[in-house]
Amino acid sequence: MREFSRRGMLGLGVGAAALSVAGCSPSRSSGSDGSKDAAVPAQRAQAKPIGDGSTAYTGKQPNQPPKPERLEPGQKPPQFVVFSWDGAAEVGNGLFSRFRKLARDHNASMTFFLSGLYLLPESKKRLYRPPNNPVGASDIGYLNDEHIKETLKNLRAAWLEGHEIGTHFNGHFGGEGKGSVRWWTPVQWESEIEQAQSFVSEWRSHTGFTDVDPLPFDYSKELVGARTPQLLGQDNLLPTARKLGWRYDSSSPGGLQVWPTKKQGLWDLPLQQIPFPGHSFEVLSMDYNIAANQSPTSIIKGPPANYPGWRRQATQAYISGFQRAYETNRAPFFVGNHFEEWNGGIYMDAVEEAIKHIADDRHKDVRMVSFRQLCDWLDAQDPQVLADLRRLEVGKKFTGRG
Repeated sequence: MREFSRRGMLGLGVGAAALSVAGCSPSRSSGSDGSKDAAVPAQRAQAKPIGDGSTAYTGKQPNQPPKPERLEPGQKPPQFVVFSWDGAAEVGNGLFSRFRKLARDHNASMTFFLSGLYLLPESKKRLYRPPNNPVGASDIGYLNDEHIKETLKNLRAAWLEGHEIGTHFNGHFGGEGKGSVRWWTPVQWESEIEQAQSFVSEWRSHTGFTDVDPLPFDYSKELVGARTPQLLGQDNLLPTARKLGWRYDSSSPGGLQVWPTKKQGLWDLPLQQIPFPGHSFEVLSMDYNIAANQSPTSIIKGPPANYPGWRRQATQAYISGFQRAYETNRAPFFVGNHFEEWNGGIYMDAVEEAIKHIADDRHKDVRMVSFRQLCDWLDAQDPQVLADLRRLEVGKKFTGRG
């Protein structure tokens, strides 16, 4: 088994990007995991359409935590856990609704980093003008009409259930080439963000759909954070993100399990290096990176005989990362995922098992929240209390009052 550096490999965003980079066609599987969508609250009477009616103002987002409490000096903090999803498309495999149901079952909120192109039909791809790339280009392709509708349905339900809708931008251009987001300027990032917002806010004009309810939020106000493709380009993104009033970014290429700081005025909330069972190095807390370490020649379909062992290893990596934080410095624990069935779907099973473990009654004062909800709590704290928490290194036990 190939061993990568402690930082592991950088995530490719939605699985279609990983396949595209490998020169393969995106997998769009059919079928369902059997889970059913729970009823979600109907739009309230005061809903006001925005623009072409693709979105609507429906009031304050429901199902949010109470006002954050302020820690006293020396008081043990809650254990925050954020599960996030890059791309956030429903492509017929039922994974979006599966994890929405899992979140409901375990009182969890999550962050969905939506790729704007997933609401733009391929027939309208020339509306997309990616920086340093041909008009309409995309490393993740485009969804068909059915999958756009299913994605809209799940996004609407997710927001009403209390989840956050962030952005994974649009065309997912990674690597080293001149078109990579690695080289984009702050002005180019601003163009990319404006386009992502327009694809979400004008999907009705672009698709012509008349049988789909509007998204129940104003995306210009909803959007307060992001994760970049392959975790590239953060330095030039941040000035634009700050100008737009964003609150956080989750694009740093691998962080330690310590309390977060701000970078250029935004909370820096990176994926983290976590224990990788059976190895001396650590792996990034993302399904793609675990898969790339287990089956580097093909994360799509490695030897099926290895799936049971790989599933256990992936599950234990997530659990080990959580336990290390929970039992020591209580640093927020961040996990990144994709709605993909790599290696027979074992990483989806691993994430599910990790969520169930974290939600176990044995773990007191655990809060599975979105990144935005975590920012609400961080912003409510005494800066000196947070500074004291930051002094706790990885694995250093919290010794204040319980």
